[in-house]
Amino acid sequence: MRVITKVKPERNLISILSKHSGRNSTGKITSRHSGGRHKRYYREIDFKRDKRGVPGRVVAFEYDPNRNVQIALVYYQDGEKRYILAPLGIAIGDQVIAGAGGGPQLGNAIPLGEVQIGTPLHNVELTPGRGGQLVRGAGTAAYLLSKDAGFVQLKLPSGEVRMVREECFATIGQLANIEHKAEKLGKAGRSRHMGRRPKVRGTAQHPGSHPHGGGEGRSGEGLKQPKTPWGKPARGLKTRKRGKYSDRYILQRKK
Repeated sequence: MRVITKVKPERNLISILSKHSGRNSTGKITSRHSGGRHKRYYREIDFKRDKRGVPGRVVAFEYDPNRNVQIALVYYQDGEKRYILAPLGIAIGDQVIAGAGGGPQLGNAIPLGEVQIGTPLHNVELTPGRGGQLVRGAGTAAYLLSKDAGFVQLKLPSGEVRMVREECFATIGQLANIEHKAEKLGKAGRSRHMGRRPKVRGTAQHPGSHPHGGGEGRSGEGLKQPKTPWGKPARGLKTRKRGKYSDRYILQRKK
């Protein structure tokens, strides 16, 4: 894991992150098992990388409680400060730049049409100018497989192969904190600090609360299809909407 070099975040790059505890605007719980987390601020991350042609210098690495990868603080030559996701291998003092012709150096954001085949990428745009939406988790990277007719083919961390327009921007490099998946929380209290409430197995519940509940001893799910607490099939039910606009750009489904 990368050494954190700065503890307190930049004051002009943070905002209050309000708690909703999984509830919608009417107070109804729409996302279960969340609530009671520690107070935290939101760090404004530069996913768009729209400061084109202005070199910046990495000055610090910080912990971000809202994501599993560290963030890097960049000072630009015009005096502006911004946070970016920290790629693996980038160091304090390294220079980064965003824009066409920026070059394939680590941390640079350039159009996909300028990226060499086989290059690891992160923070990939799906729509030009909208900002990075894909490959933003710790240790992840997408790889450019080929270019054809204004599109590039990307292999995503899930194994999915997708076409993306070559004018979309992406950042060079794999994201840091690869060992995130192997990290153990160590105690239940740490989950509560993160806002994760306990999850109770369906088979351990009352039969009136869950379709898997009831029975003597450890009865299991039974011979019927496993179900959610609301009686829907729990495994194998496709939830993706038919005719989704982006489906035509998927060449190979995730494994």
